[in-house]
This record gives sequence, structure tokens and C-alpha cells, in this order.
Amino acid sequence: MANKSTVVACPQCGKEVVWSSDSRYRPFCSERCKLIDLGQWAAESYRIPQDENNPEEDTPHQA
Repeated sequence: MANKSTVVACPQCGKEVVWSSDSRYRPFCSERCKLIDLGQWAAESYRIPQDENNPEEDTPHQA
């Protein structure tokens, strides 16, 4: 039976990357893509959208 390697898409550029211990920057394809992603985290570019119309969700509910 052949040993199949898992292949994933680089989260930054979409290039295929073999998921193995030999892939130094996994899940990224290169150090460049890894650093771009790190910079986006540092700049707070990744955010979870929040519904500004319902401020009551942030207050505790009393029973």
C-alpha cells in the first residue's frame, strides 16, 4: 500500500504544501508567507465581527 502524504493549501497564498515534519514553515509554503501572516496578526487585521446593534449581549442576564 502506497504512503499518501497530506497536502494542504498555504493559508496565505494558496500554494499546495505537503504536511510533514520536513515542511519547515507548515502550514505556510515559505517564511515569507509565514511573516506576512504574523504581520497581519500584529496589525490586528484578523478580527471576529461583532454585532454593534445589540449591546445587551455583552451584559449578564439575570434570572
